[in-house]
Amino acid sequence: MSIPQELYPSQDDLLYEEELLRNPFSLKLWWRYLVARIDTPFKKRSVIYERALKALPGSYKLWYAYLRERLELVRNLPITHSQYQTLNNTFERALVTMHKMPRIWIMYLQILTEQKLLTRTRRTFDRALCALPVTQHDRIWHPYLVFVSQKGVPIETSLRVYRRYLKYDPSHIEDFIEFLINSNLWQEAAERLAGVLNDDQFYSIKGKTKHWLWLELCNLLTQHAKEVSGLNVDAIIRGGIRKFTDEVGRLWTSLADYYIRRGLVEKARDIFEEGMTTVLTVRDFGVVFDAYSQFEESMLALKMEEQSEDDQDDEENAEEDDNDDEDDRLDVAKLEKKLKRFWLSDDKDVDLRLARLEHLIDRRPELANSVLLRQNPHNVEQWHRRVKLFEGNPTKQILTYTEAVRTVDPMKAVGKPHTLWIAFAKLYETHNDVSNARVIFDKAVQVNYKTIDNLASVWCEWAEMELRHKNLKGALELMRRATAEPSVEVKRRVAADGNTPVQMKLHKSLRLWTFYVDLEESLGTLESTRTVYERILDLRIATPQIIINYAMLLEEHKYFEDAFKVYERGVKIFKYPHVKDIWVTYLSKFVKRYGKSKLERARELFEHAVEVAPAESVKPLFLQYAKLEEDYGLAKRAMKVYDQATKAVPTHEKLSMYEIYIARAAEIFGVPKTREIYEQAIESGLPEKDVKTMCMKYAELEKSLGEIDRARGVFVYASQFADPRSDPDIWNKWHEFEVQHGNEDTFREMLRIKRSVSASYSQTHFILPEYLMQKDKLPNLDETMDALKKAGVPEDEMAALEKHLVPAANDTATKDGNRKVGFVSAGVESQTDTGIKVTANHEDIELPEESDSEGDETVEIAQKDVPSAVFGGLVRKREDADGDDGGNEDDIAAAKDKEGNVRLGALERIKRQRQVV
Repeated sequence: MSIPQELYPSQDDLLYEEELLRNPFSLKLWWRYLVARIDTPFKKRSVIYERALKALPGSYKLWYAYLRERLELVRNLPITHSQYQTLNNTFERALVTMHKMPRIWIMYLQILTEQKLLTRTRRTFDRALCALPVTQHDRIWHPYLVFVSQKGVPIETSLRVYRRYLKYDPSHIEDFIEFLINSNLWQEAAERLAGVLNDDQFYSIKGKTKHWLWLELCNLLTQHAKEVSGLNVDAIIRGGIRKFTDEVGRLWTSLADYYIRRGLVEKARDIFEEGMTTVLTVRDFGVVFDAYSQFEESMLALKMEEQSEDDQDDEENAEEDDNDDEDDRLDVAKLEKKLKRFWLSDDKDVDLRLARLEHLIDRRPELANSVLLRQNPHNVEQWHRRVKLFEGNPTKQILTYTEAVRTVDPMKAVGKPHTLWIAFAKLYETHNDVSNARVIFDKAVQVNYKTIDNLASVWCEWAEMELRHKNLKGALELMRRATAEPSVEVKRRVAADGNTPVQMKLHKSLRLWTFYVDLEESLGTLESTRTVYERILDLRIATPQIIINYAMLLEEHKYFEDAFKVYERGVKIFKYPHVKDIWVTYLSKFVKRYGKSKLERARELFEHAVEVAPAESVKPLFLQYAKLEEDYGLAKRAMKVYDQATKAVPTHEKLSMYEIYIARAAEIFGVPKTREIYEQAIESGLPEKDVKTMCMKYAELEKSLGEIDRARGVFVYASQFADPRSDPDIWNKWHEFEVQHGNEDTFREMLRIKRSVSASYSQTHFILPEYLMQKDKLPNLDETMDALKKAGVPEDEMAALEKHLVPAANDTATKDGNRKVGFVSAGVESQTDTGIKVTANHEDIELPEESDSEGDETVEIAQKDVPSAVFGGLVRKREDADGDDGGNEDDIAAAKDKEGNVRLGALERIKRQRQVV
């Protein structure tokens, strides 16, 4: 066979060929030759590869590059092409020397897998595993498992491969189980899964928990019940129920489903019943009950379908029998058909199944209650609800109560366990079986309850039952039995045991004694009732109400002194606040009984009562005491009591106490007497709010009496407690008062006080800007007012009035002057010649520094015109005087006020004073 011309070396190849002739075993030369001829056709490159590999058969680099180019050559060719066979042969030749190279094996196995050559591929995988060391087997097993998992690979081959793999790496058994499930090999999958669950050292590489694997096994066993054999499914699932309590309902339904699929319907029904009676949560019960009811409904529907089909068959058979007139007694087939239609062999139990389903639905409340009782058998409320479920069935109710009183432990009970005994006895009573009810009560009082009150309730209910059945003596005898104190021998025996039952403390039960007292008052005599009351007091279990009831009982039978002795015992036993009602009742009864006859004794009682009473409870006692003095004693003593009360009551009640004091004093001694009380109240340390209220009432009193000056003095005193901006009520009333009864001077004084009080409450300097608070630049009036307006502070009325009163003639001086922040001026600010800022008040005297010298006859006084707005209506008189005197300035200062008195100016007053001196 001749070699094609293009495969021979060309002129360009001679250089490489000469080098290879000199050194044919140099891998570097061969590789440079191949790199230089990278663009030549593959046929020529294959010749070079073959020559190189013949010279260097152990070169991995050459074999790997050659095989890669062979793979690229067949990539787009069909698997039936002859190039694949050439490629396979090349791989086989390569593996002669490269059998330790896993990469060559993997490339060969992948290409064989793509060619679907099952047997050859399997054998090549086995050869690779045999040739490579164990440490590199994991690189072969992965594509091997992918290969055996393909469609078309026999199941037996796959199973054998997986089993071999598990011997190499047992941790991947989950993959094998998954493969078995996908291959519908349920039996082996169940066995393997059960083996995994039995292995305590198993660790899931997929992160599955034991719980998850249990549920998978249960699903596998129940869904493929007929395919899986050899495993005790019942024991496996029951083991899961005991181990995994959060999936109990689901596991019970799985077990029942297993028996349903096996065709064991009655067994499945037993499983459902067992599940409903053993689950501990309502959720699990709901799962089991819903599955059970669905199962019964499906069975009922199936039977109804079968019945309809059988009815059609019966009609057809009846028509055949009518047409067949021959004797069929010897026809066995027909005889069997007739026997099947006989009623004894009839399997048409639709009515039975329907009744069973209805019974199941009716039992649901009872079964749900059983679940709750299994959670806590000592839950009293659930037992009561269970009894209500059987309403109308006394037998079931009695059985339920019997089970309840046997099950519930009073020390662990949730609720009141004695109510079970009481309801049990009432059940017999409602059915007119009083004797059995007494037996139940007799057993109930012997139970060791957790608290004394529970046992006392049982005794009281027993006595009430006897009363309902007109057994009055029996009821009293029961109470005597219940309240009898245990003997010394019994106490000694119980103390030796170390566990004291509640029966030993029953004789101190207040509830029992109060019931006993009520019975004695209704059915017994006075002496027996007094004996019971005295016994209560001796046991020191009495309450204030019992003391009052005892005293009331004695009063009804005219034993007044004995009743008062009981009150005395009560006030000695109890302390405040419990003794309050006893004191009030005692004092009222004593005053009502004796009135004026034992006044001194009543006073001693009241003095003792108010002495021991705390401040919060003393007010009604003082009022009662004062009422006694007003009715039977002296008015002065009543006033003294009121005075003591105002000092004894707490601060928040002093105002109301003073109001009562003033009202009673005005009624008894007249209105002028109340002045002292008002003054005392104002100075007694009342809160500011109450002081203002009291001052307003005092001012109204003085105003009503015509004492205008005294009323004005009260307003002046009260003004220091009221901020004009936040509490304008007092100022409005004072304003109205001055409008009605004052003059210009008093009104101006009121405005001045209002302004100074407002300044004392003022906090506006805290919100002024920093540049206005600098020492070297004090803010003037305009700047301050503008800053306050921007800060949201309302404009001061008095400041606005001052600004309005600034004379126009001194406009220049006041414009340069500044007003000091935080200082309330009576006039306006002026400035002297030296530049020092002073306050100019038209009523103040401004003297020079050396005015104290006696030898200086010349006195220079800075004068300033008084603004005309200050004098109001007097300005017209001043103008008239100016017209009459021809502008004489010395007489201008002598203006007359409304009353005709001469009003002198500051200069005139100083001149006259010097003349006198």
